[in-house]
Amino acid sequence: MQLHADLTKRAVVLPDDGRWVPSPLAGVERYMLDRDGDEVARATSLVRYAPNSRFDAHTHGGGEEFLVLDGIFSDDTGDFGPGTYVRNPVGTSHAPWSDKGCTILVKLHQFDKADQTRVVIDTANASAADWRQISEGCSLLPLHSYGSEQVVLFRFAPGARVDPHVHDGSEEVFVLEGTLQDDHGAYPTGSWLRNPHGSSHAAWSDDGCLLYAKVGHLPEA
Repeated sequence: MQLHADLTKRAVVLPDDGRWVPSPLAGVERYMLDRDGDEVARATSLVRYAPNSRFDAHTHGGGEEFLVLDGIFSDDTGDFGPGTYVRNPVGTSHAPWSDKGCTILVKLHQFDKADQTRVVIDTANASAADWRQISEGCSLLPLHSYGSEQVVLFRFAPGARVDPHVHDGSEEVFVLEGTLQDDHGAYPTGSWLRNPHGSSHAAWSDDGCLLYAKVGHLPEA
């Protein structure tokens, strides 16, 4: 399956653009954002667990990265609530479940094999000191970096903006709260965007927003 698989092209998925589809496991559904492959694929998806659903034990041949959006996600290593960011490196395995249900943003097969650092960050309880102000009204919470890849939460205060800029490397954004705006349109909570290497825009938020953002992790051409 190929969905927004051409990494040289800009891609946008708004909250109502797609649909939830069943996974191979009962009670677990996926909302696909991009995908290149079949059941084992480079993929970005929302995954929704119904209460008392679980996924079979499996190994992450290409690594797994996820952010819990709501509910409680559980696996062999613990319970992860809303705002928890987790990276499971290439070769790790688990058998996840959710007692009360949850939704997570998941990225698969997008790791450098040499990046073997497991990461667990409870962003919901990050202190003010953990956030870095980078310009007036704009701040970020670092989550992970390796080589050219950087993963952060990015916050626009109401009325804040980022001046026009060219992306030196890829950029992916998922809108967690509020509405992000740029030269091309407006992206409410639940929107996903991918801007390829060499693309440009200005970005702002009239009312403020919170973003998951990942840069420098995809091929430049």
